[in-house]
Amino acid sequence: MNIENAIVIINKTRLEALIERFNTKAQAKFYIEHAGGDFSDYEREHEIFHRSLDKVIETVHDQLKLKVLERKFVPNFLFSEKDVAVVVGQDGLVANAAKYVNGLPIFGVNPDKNRYDGFLLPFEVTNFKLGLENVLRGKAKFKNVTLAEAKTNDGQRLLAFNDLFIGPGSHTSARYKITYENKTEEQSSSGIIVSTGAGSTGWLSSLLNMANGIQNTFSKSQPGKVNFSLPWDTNQLVYVVREPFQSKYSKIDLSAGMIKTNEKLTIESFMPSNGIIFSDGIETDFINFNSGTKVEIGTASQKAMLIIN
Repeated sequence: MNIENAIVIINKTRLEALIERFNTKAQAKFYIEHAGGDFSDYEREHEIFHRSLDKVIETVHDQLKLKVLERKFVPNFLFSEKDVAVVVGQDGLVANAAKYVNGLPIFGVNPDKNRYDGFLLPFEVTNFKLGLENVLRGKAKFKNVTLAEAKTNDGQRLLAFNDLFIGPGSHTSARYKITYENKTEEQSSSGIIVSTGAGSTGWLSSLLNMANGIQNTFSKSQPGKVNFSLPWDTNQLVYVVREPFQSKYSKIDLSAGMIKTNEKLTIESFMPSNGIIFSDGIETDFINFNSGTKVEIGTASQKAMLIIN
């Protein structure tokens, strides 16, 4: 790999977000303590994060050009093939950044191992230097992650590392027409979840937990449990319709399925307004999905490439 630049991707700390909201640290402290909160925890988190970030920047600066980029600017940043992404923060920041770096290798660096689980953060400040050297010498190991892709008939496009949500932007019913494996029906539900392999232990698992709980509560004679997960690099997606409602208008036969390689799930919106598609649980990362809009959902040709060693 001909890497010349490191793009260090971060989010504001909670303390920085509070100061932005209340203008000064003193006012932020007053607000938190007046509400009975522990302001010192915000300060500790901030200090540990910035110590880790400073160490990462120091390590990168010794070997590459660098730019520090806040998460909110990532979707509009022009990454080049000579870049490597270094994400310092929580797991969700890695997932979100992966959709916008155009398949570049990604370091996930855990700035605070006592605070963050780090499922997508195999590096810490103690081993990041070795990991960076391995990448520059061509000795690094990678993990490929399949992304989901939503493309609409009006030119909108959205990728997902974990999952896509298709439905209403508020707590109302979604109305749409769904086509899967050459079968079509009109549905009314609280929305559709499309999960990648990486996301199959996330939002999808909570839907399965709900289904298992209902089954075991109301069908004592036929208890059962569905456990389901997919490899992160599988070229398949899973879709599940949330709370499908059966009526003269709406059907429930296409409530779940596998979207295999080169197949598409097609959905046409019947929602006059407030229809959306968002990815990875971030409602601000969305495209509109109102009446007249059709979307095709399948696996993306682009994959996320996580550096693991």
